[in-house]
Amino acid sequence: MSQDNVPNKSVHLYFLVGSILTFYILKWSADWLWGYFTRTPDPFYVTVFALVTTVVLGVSLYRSERVRGFATEVSNELKKVSWPTAKEVKTATLVVMIMTFISATIIGLYDFAWSSITKIIYG
Repeated sequence: MSQDNVPNKSVHLYFLVGSILTFYILKWSADWLWGYFTRTPDPFYVTVFALVTTVVLGVSLYRSERVRGFATEVSNELKKVSWPTAKEVKTATLVVMIMTFISATIIGLYDFAWSSITKIIYG
């Protein structure tokens, strides 16, 4: 195996976080679906079902060379991203807030004018 395809810490973190999210989504979905079609299920069975399904899915995806290679490529590409500084983020946020206020004011004025014209026409 070449050094490029060796999983790094972020790839392991992707799989861990993905497995945790999958577990909770499966648990909530299975609880809802199971309870929808039959009587309310025992929470223990729903939890075991979600846990076993998550472990099987997580291990099979982690062992898949194709999926792990994709995760490694994503991780390598994210290392190349130039992330903005805190000052740039604050400045961009301020610009968005100001433009949102200006846009809301303009739309509000148009709405006020249109409703006034409509009241005059329809009395």
